[in-house]
Amino acid sequence: MKRARIAYNGAIHDARVEDGNVVVLADGRRVAEESVVWLPPVAPGTTFALAINYADHAKELAFKAPEKPLAFLKGPGTFVGHRAVTRKPADAGFMHYECELAVVIGRTARDVKAKDAYDFVAGYTVANDYAIRNFLQNYYRPNLRTKNRDGCTVLGPWMVDRDDVADPMSLDISTFVNGARVQSGNTRDMVFGVPALIEYLSSFMTLSPGDLILTGTPDGIVDVKPGDEVVTEVEGVGRLTSFIVDDETYFQRS
Repeated sequence: MKRARIAYNGAIHDARVEDGNVVVLADGRRVAEESVVWLPPVAPGTTFALAINYADHAKELAFKAPEKPLAFLKGPGTFVGHRAVTRKPADAGFMHYECELAVVIGRTARDVKAKDAYDFVAGYTVANDYAIRNFLQNYYRPNLRTKNRDGCTVLGPWMVDRDDVADPMSLDISTFVNGARVQSGNTRDMVFGVPALIEYLSSFMTLSPGDLILTGTPDGIVDVKPGDEVVTEVEGVGRLTSFIVDDETYFQRS
């Protein structure tokens, strides 16, 4: 099932999405996707993001693949939903998308072994975790300004239930800017896959329902500019759209 959170007629609704992207509210009302405001499909708890978790991306940045997961935390204010805008600040020299498979934790997890990891997953969604290169001080541990800006991470459009994704470690990843494909990869190329990440993180802290793991991005990153439409897609999970705006446009809309 595709599970969404949307705003419609002044209220927030849990909903499901059916073929043709028809949004079905809990009371049975059916509304078109263009008629709703898309919210992140889950209210994120603790959010873990992975740096350099694809070997080709490490090579692109002239780094060796890490020997252990390089994880950092993201605050809740970073997240926006499908079809939202993300600001490119005037002093951003190079800002790029990062298409990622996002894992939603479904139940409390502590000291989980990799072989049991999927039992603790509720489902999957798509993340686009924008980064600004000239704000970046450390590729291995991105600083707050790079990865915790308001609205810098787009999440959605919906969450797909765990059992509806046969193999999360064999999904194509694609990004399109203004309709042109600029990034492609596959989750099989992760340095640390979903089971390994859950085992690692739960070995030293408790994971709770609603926590997120953003699993990293493959190579193929280019600068985006105000006015660009960016679509990030994970096979079998969803296509997530966002729009880049400049400072003036962003603050006029706020």
